[in-house]
Amino acid sequence: MSLSEIIETNEALLLFLVISIGVLLGRFKIQDKSLGVPVVLFVGLTFGYLNPKFEISEIILVLGLSMFIYSVGLNSGQIFFQSYKRNGMRDIVFSFAMIGLTAFAAVLAWYLLGFDAATISGIFAGISTNTPAFASVLDYIQNNNGGSEASSNLVVAYTLAYPIGILGSILGILIMDRLFKVDYNAEYKQLRKEFPLDNDLTSEGVIITNKEVVNIPTLDLLKGKNWNIKFGRIKKGDDLILSNWSTNFSIGDKVMVLGSKEDIDKAVEWLGEKMEDKLSYDRSTYDIRRIFLSNPKLAGRTIASLNIPEKFNGTISRIRRGDNDMLAHGSTTLELGDRIRVLAKREELQKMADYFGDSYQDSSRVNWFSFGFGLAIGLWLGTLSIPLWGDLTVRLGYAGGPLIVGLILGSLKRTGPILWTLPYSTSVVLQQLGVMFLLAYIGVNNGALFFQSLNVGSLTILGVSILLSVLSAMVLLTVGYKLVKIPFSLLMGMVSNQPSVIEFANEKVKSKLPQMGFALILPIAIIVKIIVTQILYFVLS
Repeated sequence: MSLSEIIETNEALLLFLVISIGVLLGRFKIQDKSLGVPVVLFVGLTFGYLNPKFEISEIILVLGLSMFIYSVGLNSGQIFFQSYKRNGMRDIVFSFAMIGLTAFAAVLAWYLLGFDAATISGIFAGISTNTPAFASVLDYIQNNNGGSEASSNLVVAYTLAYPIGILGSILGILIMDRLFKVDYNAEYKQLRKEFPLDNDLTSEGVIITNKEVVNIPTLDLLKGKNWNIKFGRIKKGDDLILSNWSTNFSIGDKVMVLGSKEDIDKAVEWLGEKMEDKLSYDRSTYDIRRIFLSNPKLAGRTIASLNIPEKFNGTISRIRRGDNDMLAHGSTTLELGDRIRVLAKREELQKMADYFGDSYQDSSRVNWFSFGFGLAIGLWLGTLSIPLWGDLTVRLGYAGGPLIVGLILGSLKRTGPILWTLPYSTSVVLQQLGVMFLLAYIGVNNGALFFQSLNVGSLTILGVSILLSVLSAMVLLTVGYKLVKIPFSLLMGMVSNQPSVIEFANEKVKSKLPQMGFALILPIAIIVKIIVTQILYFVLS
């Protein structure tokens, strides 16, 4: 039996062979940039072309798409609804308008160049790098006898337009950045209170000499100050204590201040004089320890609700979530897998570790009941037909349904004893696995049709994709920055339709603001693009 025949009869072998080769090739860099996971799609297309009998079951498509989207929804729920409360309908309306404008341009290309409905739908989904939107139309065609030609045209257009969507977004950002000459540092200072951006947290000691700050509770002391700081240990005479919101300063007190260096410098200048020696070096009474949050009963709760100072003679000073360091405030919501930095008396540290769990293994466990039940509700919602007008209906499908449910449950975080959110590390793994399953399925099952359908007309598809991708990025950035007054750093994330573009934008502004903008618009953009792509196919076919 040949290797091809072995792979042909072993679907799991085929799936993970395509994924492993795709991930390996995706790591190779071209001018310091790698294509990453999307290379799995092109490897799958090659396998499908080499042997048309290679096939991956549809359940892999459903699992991949739904797991990826549901995890994104759980992660983005809180940020999404906080953005709505803060900015009203601004981001949602802006997202609708920009996607609608791109769709109108696609319809114009269909009218002028004579594309069929499947091709223009594939171009639209491709330049958006929106695999769920593409998969929703492909699913409709295959389940409603749309014909192999329509499937082939959709796959060819999407596959050709996908890399153009990445390059077009980067080119659009570069052009508008040069035209607008944005001050990214000023935007960073403006937005750091709204987003967890301070990865350069530090501490400094200060001696209180300003009479205007004494005998005032620290809660009232910082009102009106746009500083992201927190007070730690305080030395009053020979006594060493921990600060809380009712603490009053006296002249001569030695206080530790935590936060970003810029804010600390302002606070020190206002409070008194900088200390030469930090209290943090004295660990004879109070010590520091990093603790994993693995107790599911505490996840999804705010720090204030835990009453840590009353339960233990200690406090939470910082939290590290993924690669982000943030100051711990009373309103901060804890998540499984958070690495909590606690400051407490030495005899209290182990008690706090037991309270929070401090188990890396337990912090990575998934509550399969809450995950499975939430995903099941999302998949059920995706089966419902939504009437638009006349006989035209759309379905949210395997992507839209889980996304909506994920957003709602992600914002709730927990309902009584049920924790809906996922540990950070687990969420990353599920998203990666989901998107790789999805790309492998699409590539292998459509490889033969893709290469058979390549012709001179493919150059037209490439040209239209380049034009639509670059112009839509430039228009989005111009309208958002000049008319809607959205900070350019956030807009770069909103126009970044793929992780490699996000990495480029983050590197350009030297912060994670583009990543925050991406999280703000991703949920609504996915849903709208799924619906718009289906409408394009229905109306134009």
